[in-house]
Order: sequence, then C-alpha cells, then structure tokens
Amino acid sequence: MQDPADEFAGLAADVARRAKAAGLTVAAAESLTSGAITSTLGAAPDASEWLRGGVIAYAEGVKREVLGVTADDITSAQCARELAVGVARLLGADAAVSVTGVGGPEPDDGEPAGSVYAAVAVRGDIRDAHFQFDGDPSEVVHQTVRAALELLRDALG
Repeated sequence: MQDPADEFAGLAADVARRAKAAGLTVAAAESLTSGAITSTLGAAPDASEWLRGGVIAYAEGVKREVLGVTADDITSAQCARELAVGVARLLGADAAVSVTGVGGPEPDDGEPAGSVYAAVAVRGDIRDAHFQFDGDPSEVVHQTVRAALELLRDALG
C-alpha cells in the first residue's frame, strides 16, 4: 500500500484550491480516524490560510461535551452531522468534515465493523454519507480518510 500522505496529497490539494477559491475556512471532527484527516489537510498547500484545525472526538464525552452531540447513537448519520456543525462552530470555520464509526475488528453500538458515517457542513448546508468498508481497522481508517476528503472536496464545489 502506498504511503497515505502521498496517496491523499492530491485530494488535500484539491480541497486547498477549492477552499481558497471560495474564501472558506475548514475544520474537521474525527472519531475513528484519530486526527488522520486533519493531518492530511495540514500538509496541503497554504493550509495556514484556510485550515482552522481539528478535534479528535474519540471519547463519547468529547463528542457530547465539546462538540454538542445530542444523538442517542454516536455511530449514526445524526452524530456525524452534529460533529460537523459542532466543530465548525467551535473553531469558527465556514466548512467542516466529520467522521464516526466502527473501525473493527468487532461490531460496536449495533453496527458492523467497517460501518462509517461522515458529514460535511458548508455554511449551513449539511450532507452526510454512510459507508461500509471491508478490511482490518487500519484499512477501514485508510478508506475513511479517502472518503471524507472526497466528500469535503465535492462539497466545496
């Protein structure tokens, strides 16, 4: 497998171009990816001009107390949407991407391993997506980072 930093560099550069062209700032809220999305975005061109930062909301308490998640199920589309809105508000960003899910190898919260919910919020417009990835936990994280970057890129127009 190719180094994720190299593999995702093109996607992150696309996000950078689109964010700068639209005059948008970006943030991320990450659960199962533990900072991999924000790290990838931070390596993109001119990140200091458009990237506000990220929150690793791995623990349920962080999701609820820091980012304002009210969803009963923290592995859900509603949770992903609330994470995106919460991190945008907290960090003062125009756009935000979020991910939550079950990396595996075992099911959790009634969801199978590899079940991932992502959302992107851009100035009040919120989109979410559900993915079912195969593989071990590191492969699920890898696929989640790619999907989140693609979702963000596409939402930025």
